Amino acid sequence: MILVTGATGLVGGNLLWYLLQQNERVTAIHRPMSSFEPLRTIFRFYTTNPDEYLARIDWKIANVLDINSLEEAIQGISIVYHCAAMVSFGNNSDTLVNTNVIGTRNMVAVAIRNNVRKFCFVSSIAACGKSSDNKLIDENTFWQENPDSSIYSRSKFYSEQEVWEGIKNGLNAVIVNPGVILGVSGNESGSSQLFSQVRKGLIFYTNGGSGYVGVQDVAKAMIQLTNSEISGKRFILVAENYSNKEILSWMADGFGKYRPFIPIGKRLFWFVGIILEISGKLFHFNSMIDRNTSKIATKRKYYSNKRIKNEIGFEFTPIEKCIKEVCGFKNLKECEAPLRVCGLKGFEGLRV
Repeated sequence: MILVTGATGLVGGNLLWYLLQQNERVTAIHRPMSSFEPLRTIFRFYTTNPDEYLARIDWKIANVLDINSLEEAIQGISIVYHCAAMVSFGNNSDTLVNTNVIGTRNMVAVAIRNNVRKFCFVSSIAACGKSSDNKLIDENTFWQENPDSSIYSRSKFYSEQEVWEGIKNGLNAVIVNPGVILGVSGNESGSSQLFSQVRKGLIFYTNGGSGYVGVQDVAKAMIQLTNSEISGKRFILVAENYSNKEILSWMADGFGKYRPFIPIGKRLFWFVGIILEISGKLFHFNSMIDRNTSKIATKRKYYSNKRIKNEIGFEFTPIEKCIKEVCGFKNLKECEAPLRVCGLKGFEGLRV
C-alpha cells in the first residue's frame, strides 16, 4: 500500500492522480481542518469527474509533527511519498523549520520502525549547492550555508540530512530536488500565485533566472525512481533553465496579456521587498515579495538534469508547453461561472 503526505498540495495532489492511474486505492494523510477542494481542482485538470478518483483515496487524519498519528497512519504501508512541506521565503522560521525538518525526521523514524520498502522524499533545488561563473549545478555541487541562504533553503537542506541519516540506518530511499515547479494547484501559492499575477497584468520583470520543471514530470519521475532499484541517491528535476523574463512572457502569451517589458534592477527590487515585508507585518497580509524573494528573483542559476536522464532515461516536457497547458486550464476555469448559469454543465472541467 502507498502513503502520500502533503496530498492536497501542488506536488502531492498531482502525484496522487498518477498513482491512481496505476493503483486501485492510495492512502493519504490530512489534518483535521484540511480542505479537499484544492485536490478537486487538481483532478479537474485531468478529468471531468474528479469525485470518482477522490473516492478511491483512503484518508487518514495525521500530522507530520504528531508522531503518534503517523504511527497509526503508516500501518500496512510499504511505500511512502513524503511531499508535505511548507514553502516560504519569508521570516516565519519556527513554523517552517518545524514542518520541514522535524516533520521529515518523524516520517523517516516511523518508516524505519515499520519496515517501509521504499521512501521518496521531495526536496528542492534550494537545497543544492551554488556554483560560480554560471556553471551548471548538479547533485554533487557543495552546499554551504551563508548569510544569503533563505530560511526555506536551510530547512530543505536539513530535511535532506534527516533522510540521509535514515539511509545510513537502513532506509531504502531516494530524494528528488525539483526546480521551480509549474502546474495546476488549488491554492494561490508558489507558481500558482505567479500565474495569477501575470493574468492580472505584469509589466515588470527582474533579470534573474532558474531551473523550471512541470509538476507532471515531477510526479512521473518520483514514481519511476520509487519503482526502480535505485536507492541512496538524489536527483535534480529540472527540464530547462530560463530567465524570469522568458517565463513571464510565455505566461503573458497564454493569458493574452502584454509581455513584461520594464526591467527592475537588483537594488530597487530589494528595496521594494523590504517595504512590502514591513507593510505585510504592519497590516497583516502575506506579500509575494520580501527581502529574501527579491534576492532570489535577481539571481541567475543553471541546473543539470543529466543524472536522471542517464540513470532512468527520463525525458522532460518543454516548459513552454507546460505553461500553455496551465494557462489554458485557468482560462477555462474563468469561463465556468457563466457556463453554469447558462446550464452548459457538460463543458465543466474540460482540459485545454
